Amino acid sequence: MTLSEAELRAAITREFPGVRADLERLVRIPGIAFDGFDHTHVDRSAEAVAELLRGCGLDTRIVRSGGQPAVIGSRPAPPGAPTVLLYAHHDVQPVGDLFLWESDPFEPVERDGRLYGRGAADDKAGIMAHVAALRAFGDALPVGVVLFIEGEEEYGSDSLERLLEEHRDELAADVIVIADSGNWDIGVPALTTSLRGIVNCFVEVRTAEHAVHSGMFGGLVPDALTVLVKLLATLHDDDGTVVVEGLVSPGGAVVDYPEDRLRAEASVLDGVSFVGTGRLTERLWTKPALSILGVDAPRTSEAPNALVPSAKAKLSLRLAPGDEPKSAYAAVKAHLEKHVPWGAQVEVTFEHDGEPCVIDATGPMFDAARDAFRTAWDGVSPVDIGVGGSIPFIATFQEMFPGAAILVTGVEDPHSLAHGPNESLHLGEFARVCLAETLLLRNVANAATS
Repeated sequence: MTLSEAELRAAITREFPGVRADLERLVRIPGIAFDGFDHTHVDRSAEAVAELLRGCGLDTRIVRSGGQPAVIGSRPAPPGAPTVLLYAHHDVQPVGDLFLWESDPFEPVERDGRLYGRGAADDKAGIMAHVAALRAFGDALPVGVVLFIEGEEEYGSDSLERLLEEHRDELAADVIVIADSGNWDIGVPALTTSLRGIVNCFVEVRTAEHAVHSGMFGGLVPDALTVLVKLLATLHDDDGTVVVEGLVSPGGAVVDYPEDRLRAEASVLDGVSFVGTGRLTERLWTKPALSILGVDAPRTSEAPNALVPSAKAKLSLRLAPGDEPKSAYAAVKAHLEKHVPWGAQVEVTFEHDGEPCVIDATGPMFDAARDAFRTAWDGVSPVDIGVGGSIPFIATFQEMFPGAAILVTGVEDPHSLAHGPNESLHLGEFARVCLAETLLLRNVANAATS
């Protein structure tokens, strides 16, 4: 029996209060997979997710492969129907400075139609969108489903590739829905079709065996901080464009990002200009970006009048779609070794990387998704967007399941503040996401038999 749009809308309306209540229960679990945190909470989070999937009638188990626990739940497809893999993650980012939060990050609170709490948007709402769709269909689910809910995405998905290899057969699907991105705006849905990759590394410079008196030797002996500053300044030109030779920089984004909206969403101070050249979305989505994330050096309040003998910085390179992490790291390393001033010693060390990806968002399954989004947002067509951030495992899914259509969706909006203080979820948009995923599963079933 195929449920009508009206029946599915009514089902989501019926199920939404319970979906929200279960989301709030998940938000209360501080499942942080980073080193130094209590990982029993990650275990609790996995158990809570497993309970939710079992409640939907899925054959469910918790799995791991040297890392944090993931949850796999499945229900076989009706005869002749396709199988859809639904991905989300149950771990969350650390909360950072608690004084910047307006409420307890692990006690969900509604303010002005938004639900505040760490993980409320990224990505526990993604889990609950999957659960909402399953609950809406009940026993009338028209497709087979496999839910894969990861437990260490925020920490880098170190064990994900092993998990996918070990469970490849049971995770195989015709369509993969990755609910870990966002929408273009409140009231405007989106499909993510490209993401930048990432290379993080450290650069350390040394000029002396130990600190020496800044008056006795200053003006002759270079201090390491000055060397580091000059070296880092060579990474960009005066416009702020990355000038490391060998990086891919195709550009080509076609969506316009209004400057006033971008400035507000990025909280850019008055008078501060954007860096780089080209369309704003090109600079955000399809060109490389190189940022200095931190510096190891004496604190100003503790610094003596001495020349610093060594200094270290952490760099993060976001790779344009089409680039390759290993060659990009080699290019950055070569640039730093070439441009270090005054003969200072320099050491560049690799931390981690992740592949960029481009998705060819054409074909019947993408049409099914766009139709579902258009219906859920009352006639507003979804926008194809790029994302400046990275979800490296999407490239892994592409490699392991080359025949699957990969739909990158999400619950976030430009005001969600994922990873930051006061992360929140727009509850009205969340209801639309739940309806859209329900309609998507129906549309995928119809597209497979048409």
